Amino acid sequence: QVQLVESGGGLAQAGASLRLSCAAKGRPFSNYALGWFRQAPGKEREFVAAITSDSGRTSYADAVKGRFAISRDNAKNTVYLQMNSLKPEDAAVYYCGAATIPLLLAQSSAYDYWGQGTQVTVSS
Repeated sequence: QVQLVESGGGLAQAGASLRLSCAAKGRPFSNYALGWFRQAPGKEREFVAAITSDSGRTSYADAVKGRFAISRDNAKNTVYLQMNSLKPEDAAVYYCGAATIPLLLAQSSAYDYWGQGTQVTVSS
C-alpha cells in the first residue's frame, strides 16, 4: 500500500509558476513509476507527465511540453511537478499516481495508487 499526498496548488496568474509536490508513505517509493494527471470540471482526467523509478525516462503531454517538468527525489519520497508559463487552460485538480509496472504511463489505468488531488487555479 502506498499513500500519496499532493500539495502546492493554489491561485496563480497566467504566465506565473507553481511547483506541485506529492509525498509518499508506505512501500519503497523508488519501486514505482510516478505520474501527474489533471482533471478540469466537466472533463476527463488527462495525462500530464510521468517519470520512471530511476528518473531515467520522462514523458509529457503535448499541452505542457516545454513548460512543465517532472522530477523525483527518492530519498525524500517525493515527486514534483514544476509548472512554468501557466495558462488559464492549465486550471484543474492535479493528481499524482504511482504505478508498479512502468508501461503505458500516459493511461490512468496504469496506476495502482492515487492521491486526493490539489487544486490549481490560473487567472487570466
